[in-house]
Amino acid sequence: KVSDTVVELYNATLSVHQLVENADEVMCLDNEALYDICFRTLKLTTPTYGDLNHLVCAAMSGITTCLRFPGQLNSDLRKLAVNLIPFPRLHFFMIGFAPLTSRGSQQYRALTVPELTQQQFDAKNMMCAADPRHGRYLTAACMFRGRMSTKEVDEQMLNV
Repeated sequence: KVSDTVVELYNATLSVHQLVENADEVMCLDNEALYDICFRTLKLTTPTYGDLNHLVCAAMSGITTCLRFPGQLNSDLRKLAVNLIPFPRLHFFMIGFAPLTSRGSQQYRALTVPELTQQQFDAKNMMCAADPRHGRYLTAACMFRGRMSTKEVDEQMLNV
């Protein structure tokens, strides 16, 4: 949908061995899933690479916020890896992101913790083409920003 380059599939396939052996954490992103998010959720008729990159930037910015801003409950990427990786070779993460907004959007709507949690685990918000409802989670983590009750977040995570 986004690219017609034949070698992209081969590049991804051939890189897996190196990612398994030489990376500590891998965030799985899929251009097709990003395109679907732009087209279906954000209602962009012809998403560009800039639109896809905006989604990736927003997700990675959220993941690395703890490195840039101080906070009492902040965690770093090493702690994230320790808590999320049950076996050393299983260090591939699926990213679900909420709330989704398009570039230049000025819309703002306050969402509740249950709404955000539901959106994060929705297949339409996953940045790789996989439906998490058809499998099991070995581990899961949600990163929230803003003012919210830790108790409410804990309750929602138990319901996942």
